[in-house]
Amino acid sequence: MIKLFNTLTDKKEEFIPINAGKVLMYVCGMTVQNRPHLGHMRVYVMSDLIRRVFEYNGYNVKVVQNFTDIDDKVIERAREFNTDYRLLGEKYIKEYIESSVIMNIKPPYYYPKATQHIEEIIKLVDKLIKRGYAYVVKGNVYYSTNKFKEYGKLSKKRIEDLISGSRVKINPDKKNPLDFVLWKISKKGEPFWHSPWGKGRPGWHIECSAMSMKYLGETFDIHAGGTDLIFPHHENEIAQSEAATGKIFANYWVHNEMLRIKGEKMSKSLSNFLAVKDILNRISPNSLRLYYLKTHFKSPLEYDDNSLNESSNAMNRVERFVGENYISENKLNMDLFEGVMNDLNDNFNTPKVLGTLFFNLREANSGRGDKHEVAGTIKKAFEIMGFVFQKKERDNKIDDIMNLIIEIRKDLRENKCFQIADKIRYKLEKQGIELMDGQDGTKWNIR
Repeated sequence: MIKLFNTLTDKKEEFIPINAGKVLMYVCGMTVQNRPHLGHMRVYVMSDLIRRVFEYNGYNVKVVQNFTDIDDKVIERAREFNTDYRLLGEKYIKEYIESSVIMNIKPPYYYPKATQHIEEIIKLVDKLIKRGYAYVVKGNVYYSTNKFKEYGKLSKKRIEDLISGSRVKINPDKKNPLDFVLWKISKKGEPFWHSPWGKGRPGWHIECSAMSMKYLGETFDIHAGGTDLIFPHHENEIAQSEAATGKIFANYWVHNEMLRIKGEKMSKSLSNFLAVKDILNRISPNSLRLYYLKTHFKSPLEYDDNSLNESSNAMNRVERFVGENYISENKLNMDLFEGVMNDLNDNFNTPKVLGTLFFNLREANSGRGDKHEVAGTIKKAFEIMGFVFQKKERDNKIDDIMNLIIEIRKDLRENKCFQIADKIRYKLEKQGIELMDGQDGTKWNIR
């Protein structure tokens, strides 16, 4: 049994699929006006973890993750760089996909782009007009929030409170300040598509409704994304989708808290972001994944270099322990593994899982526990969470060379030439080779 926290009901619930043995899941993807950053990747590591846990439990998971490639921000950024918005979008889409491959994030069933689904968007907008939930003014089409009686059910916001506290710029064309645009008339020089209401382009919210329903159906199991999208984006998705179909849009809404830097949300709009690829030049994909999963996805995560380095050191300990003690996938501590899976199935509690596994690693290293069983359990649990353990081949010639280096370094240390001995260690570390001095002598490992 898998339990997950549902933002819609504000409580943890047992997952019950629409179709037995299957999970239909939509993940809100990037708006591609800039490089993918660490805040983005927290969302996609989270959704990848959810997918992997469901798959380990025997579910067939169909994931759709979009790219918003037409938007005010994309157009503005393209102007800034004096380039075509399509070239700009493709550049950042390519960088995201490359980063996700490096991070071992499983590719979705499909990566739909908004610009490739204009026909579906226009049909959905037209349906909302005909059903009385949308109206046309000067070529713009607005959604009438007053018409949807459950507006605010995801964010727990009341229309009256939103209006009274609204800082939205007054638009005389709107019947209500909270009404949002479904189709907007294009200004001179902007991209456009032909529609029954004139030359224009879709609003942000309608894109996700059209794309998710095309590939997953009018009702699907899980909609995932960051908490910053709950309002207005996901609230508006629910309003327009359920108004169009008369059906529940998504049964479970799963949101991860924000990655923060110096107390503020890491985001492109605040220009305080760290690009994923730049970070992956400093630490391994496994270390970055560990950095995310040490904190539960429902808790805010504060970025700092020390935490990143601690994750890197911790991951090195795991890889070294597994490399030295792993025998086979059949050598497991079943009680430990079953406890780990119970915690993963309970709202994907990775901090508890990692705490348990690191405790058992330390115990095994201290002689309290079977090292081979613990190594096998750690490897299997980490792989379920999306970590990759590289098989490091070592031939006899390399072993002979390393044993010679270790012997020379031992002689240097015995003759108190510590500076030269330390230089050897430093040079080897730069090549990814780690020396470990202990009571039984010096061992080496390829990181």
